[in-house]
Amino acid sequence: MLVSLLSFGFAAVLLILLPGPDTLVVVRGLVRGGRNGGVQTSAGVLCGLMVWVAAASLGLSALLRASEIGYNALKIAGGCYLIWIGVQSLRSLLRTASDIAAEGDGSAAPTLGRSGGFMAGFLTDILNPKIGVLFVSFLPGFVPDGYSVGWTTLGFGAVYIALTALYCAGLVVASGTVATWMQTPRVRRRLDAVAGVVLVGFGVRLATEA
Repeated sequence: MLVSLLSFGFAAVLLILLPGPDTLVVVRGLVRGGRNGGVQTSAGVLCGLMVWVAAASLGLSALLRASEIGYNALKIAGGCYLIWIGVQSLRSLLRTASDIAAEGDGSAAPTLGRSGGFMAGFLTDILNPKIGVLFVSFLPGFVPDGYSVGWTTLGFGAVYIALTALYCAGLVVASGTVATWMQTPRVRRRLDAVAGVVLVGFGVRLATEA
């Protein structure tokens, strides 16, 4: 079991470090809402992962994998959601010079609602069927012979969530060193726009990929 756990941990770290929608939506939360926005978005991402891990341990993700209609429907919904939040970020490009000047005076700033960051993180995960398929095909592969697939999958899933939480915490802590720079109106506007373009790209790829 120890060898399986270490092997799984190494593979999980590599997967988590690969840039994807989760990382980008957390960065977007940091840009738009500062540390609080990053924490809220990270919490949403982690809750979404919990749902998928529970589904994988119960075998529900396998049903999704077997259902082409269900998989495609969720994939399209997830792609559309990523495109939508990407477009919301891109709206910063349409803001006028007077808006930017007002921000410079401290009278305006884009913020996330109390639940906006959380829901962005949660829906980004829960509407991505590839995460469910990843768990149903990835986690059981590390279960040693003689161990319960369901319970061991749940345990490995908990490890994956814990590693993801550490990664998100690292992003939030690291943001503190550049917080002032990130909150400069012009820089914040450009970062928001870049995040929007990449989110739209992720959304299109998710919705159209076979």
